[in-house]
Amino acid sequence: MSAPPDQRASLPAGHTLFEDEGFEFLTLITLGSTACRMAEVGEVLAAVREIEDGDLQSWFDAWLRAGERVEGIAKEAEAAGSEQTARDAYLRASMYIGTAFFNVLGTSSADDKVAVWRRHRDDVEAAFRLWPTPVEKVAIPYEDTALEGFLFSGGDGERPLLIFNNGSDGTIVEMLTFGLDEAARRGYHALTFDGPGQGQALYEQGLFFRYDWERVITPIVDWATARPEIDSKLIALTGCSQAGYWVPRAAAFEHRLAAAIADPGVVEVGTSWTTHLPKQMLDLVDAGDKKDFDAAMESVELPPAMLAVGQKRMEPYCTDSIFDILTELKRWDLTDVAGDIKCPVLVTDPEGEQFWPGQSQRLYELIEAPKTLMKFTAAEGANWHCEPTAPVLRTHRALDWLDETLGRR
Repeated sequence: MSAPPDQRASLPAGHTLFEDEGFEFLTLITLGSTACRMAEVGEVLAAVREIEDGDLQSWFDAWLRAGERVEGIAKEAEAAGSEQTARDAYLRASMYIGTAFFNVLGTSSADDKVAVWRRHRDDVEAAFRLWPTPVEKVAIPYEDTALEGFLFSGGDGERPLLIFNNGSDGTIVEMLTFGLDEAARRGYHALTFDGPGQGQALYEQGLFFRYDWERVITPIVDWATARPEIDSKLIALTGCSQAGYWVPRAAAFEHRLAAAIADPGVVEVGTSWTTHLPKQMLDLVDAGDKKDFDAAMESVELPPAMLAVGQKRMEPYCTDSIFDILTELKRWDLTDVAGDIKCPVLVTDPEGEQFWPGQSQRLYELIEAPKTLMKFTAAEGANWHCEPTAPVLRTHRALDWLDETLGRR
């Protein structure tokens, strides 16, 4: 049943639930996760009905309530010995609390952000403990500490490994929608982890983003090659969102990778920041004029919601200075290194990509190794950044490509 014509007419083209594009996109991600038993359509729509469009507090409150309610279902089911019910409910609770957490900085709970994040993480870890196949919580040596990860077993014996690299602000539970469990069902060992600036590494270790992501992936490959159940000649890397930069960056330097997947392709990360800035502001960055840049920024009155989103984006860079981030992001550019990639690469190219439009094609053209550009379209319901409402379609196509590339079919 479609919405009444007067309601549909009031929404921008392509929007169905919210006029606020951020709210719309995050809700589509949550709806898409129903395919992986991480949400229920009815629960999502019930939360949406409680949200005032564009109001961060109502967003946070509605999703947190949903998460708390489903978390209660999970705990009762686990206590009663109903493991499958508990597992699915923990997944949904984690997804809903994680969705609330995304906008926590714009709410009265901002000071409690780490506690909210930890609650989401505890729920997904509870789900993983109840998984029908082995899931091992691992510590991967990294510089003078360790990165936390989860290794899904693909079965007994030596098998290939697929490493799942999250984006700039996704959560571990969302890696299931990118094929974490599906890869294990296909016989891959599947690893996901929190790198610097992500999840546990950010909120509990104080590790921040870095442009030279090979210094993150190489220790992971070192760790993997020492594991007897992993075929060291068949280690592949896949990444979503900002990892569309990190994955090819790592592959340009870490040549033990057998294949790489970037969803979507990202050549210059900074364009997602600079697209809407006037040329005069960008000229100040190029000139190194932080004083005048900051003065110009202070003169602009931004809505509270936009300020909160800005804080969210800056948090993993360990600065509250947009000038410093824009200066740092000049290094986040694959133009001069993509040609050094040696392994086969799959680059996805979703129609309507809103953060890095056109960059999948650019990355594809820069890569000299065997390569595939895979289109996703609105006609098949797979448009927008990272194909939020087509996780099964995306996962099957990507893993079919990987199976063929690694000679597994």
